[in-house]
Amino acid sequence: MAEQATLPEYMLQNARTMADQPAMRAKDLGIWKTYSWSDYADQVRAFALGLAALGFGREDKLGIIGSNIPNLYWAQVAAQCLGGMPVPVYQDSIAKELAFVLRHSEAKIIVAQDQEQVDKIISIKDELPNLKWLIYCWPRGMNDYDEDYLKSFDEVQAAGRDFDSANSGYFDAEIGKGKADDVALMCYTSGTTGDPKGVMLTHENLLSCGRIFAANEDVRPDDDYLSYLPMAWVGDTVYGLVISLLVGATNNCPEGPSTVMRDLRELGPTGIIAPPAVWEGMLSNLQLKGADATPLKRMVFAYFNDVAKRIEELKFDGKAIPGGLALAGKIGDFMVYGPVRDQLGLRRARWAYTGGAPMGPDTFRFFRGFGINLKQVYGMTEVAGLVSLQPDDQASPDTVGLPCAGIEVRIAENSEVQIKGPGVFAGYFQQEEKTAEAMTDGGWFRTGDAGLLDERGHLVIIDRKKDIIVNSGGDNIAPQRVEGIICIEPEIAQAVVFGDKRPHLVALVVPDDAWLKEWAAGNGKSGGLNELAGNPELAKALIKALGPVMERINQNLSPIEKVRRIVLADEPFSIDNEQMTPTMKTRRHKIKEVYGNRVEALYR
Repeated sequence: MAEQATLPEYMLQNARTMADQPAMRAKDLGIWKTYSWSDYADQVRAFALGLAALGFGREDKLGIIGSNIPNLYWAQVAAQCLGGMPVPVYQDSIAKELAFVLRHSEAKIIVAQDQEQVDKIISIKDELPNLKWLIYCWPRGMNDYDEDYLKSFDEVQAAGRDFDSANSGYFDAEIGKGKADDVALMCYTSGTTGDPKGVMLTHENLLSCGRIFAANEDVRPDDDYLSYLPMAWVGDTVYGLVISLLVGATNNCPEGPSTVMRDLRELGPTGIIAPPAVWEGMLSNLQLKGADATPLKRMVFAYFNDVAKRIEELKFDGKAIPGGLALAGKIGDFMVYGPVRDQLGLRRARWAYTGGAPMGPDTFRFFRGFGINLKQVYGMTEVAGLVSLQPDDQASPDTVGLPCAGIEVRIAENSEVQIKGPGVFAGYFQQEEKTAEAMTDGGWFRTGDAGLLDERGHLVIIDRKKDIIVNSGGDNIAPQRVEGIICIEPEIAQAVVFGDKRPHLVALVVPDDAWLKEWAAGNGKSGGLNELAGNPELAKALIKALGPVMERINQNLSPIEKVRRIVLADEPFSIDNEQMTPTMKTRRHKIKEVYGNRVEALYR
């Protein structure tokens, strides 16, 4: 198909050339409903013209809040059709962060999924001086609202159809005005160290990265993706919306956040992208199910798991696989690996990616050993979500792959990874100083990540530059790597390590909830982490019970990485307590504020 300059132009092209092919599916009340490319374009057209009737136009901002549903994707593209900028926000954000993003972006209209999201916006309405209209997609529970700025999605579409009748040619003319360097998306950073920044990404930024991904991966028009990651994350846009428009693949929206794993198994997507936490959760669930299996099943699983591990290690080292081991692998695929892939919903997946944070090598090799083509991808919001990918035959837990063709990577003298390429953003909205700080004089984007290029040209990310721990001996330690190894253990759900300018590392840990309940019941106790950790005697007993776990962990760490002492957190790190970002990244400064005295006590 011919290359187009903007995302709406690809939508129109797909509606012409693939009119009856599925563009999107959504599950509701257990039933998948399919929308063709012709349906998709009709929905976008009606909503875009409805927005125009409400006074929305070029460079206006459209807030988007809710989980993954077709209406919100149509709303994004509708805004782009008129030269506007969609601003998706994290629906789980606390009110303060939500108000900041919607106020800072100058959102003129907000499209909310349902009553819950509408209530959030109404509660902060006084903090949003630019807001003119609030549009809701689902009418359930909305009958008793009388705010004059509220409209339903259907109302806006009906007004759009009337507007179309009176303004023939307006829609196509507005799309025709679009240019490759128009801002197509305003995507806010997760704000690990301060207020989020509005990253302005152009059509060219997004489409160039989509084209690079499609050129490096086996992407097909009949592919199925599950759109379940937050719409405010740039990866959902690039690997979902953009790829779908670019090649004609189908985006599938789950029934809701709580049904994602069930819908994943039912759909069986052909490709999937998930952060390490999702893969680690899958592995933990398999381990828990395995613990409840019969002794014979546990023995069979353990044997073939070991076979898979040995085969994967040989492949990684480039060595030949002995005939007997290869035969055992084939038997294992029939008896164990295939059924596990089917159970996870990955029976059709030709490729699977992880990114956003380090993944433990054991987790990575487990999935690859079970026949899942898991690989690492590296990118960030300011570079439209893509820098490097791993080829199928060069997958490794130690690198994030080869820089993609057309994207330049260099390592600065201070070990910072710097990027130049067509995906580099147009700037931070209303923050010219921050934009200038993020770029070098030669036009390279400063990622803030410390890394290196290995002898094969693969990019290795060590950690965030600002998070690197320098101990009292002058050794550099990457905390995310240590935390990832700690959290592989099923007894520990979360961990943060400390040790800057100290002789050794210590860790703040959150025990796994299921393990904690089992431990409490076995010791005649009850209650959650807060009650148990708040009792000094129980906290000591819990730490003692975790002693053998820490011994196992330290066997996998170098001498300078070993964790000498641990202390319990009072509650899990979460978005609600501001210790995690909406993208589930740890806010270390917040955690240090809360637990600083307790951590310091470990060194006394």
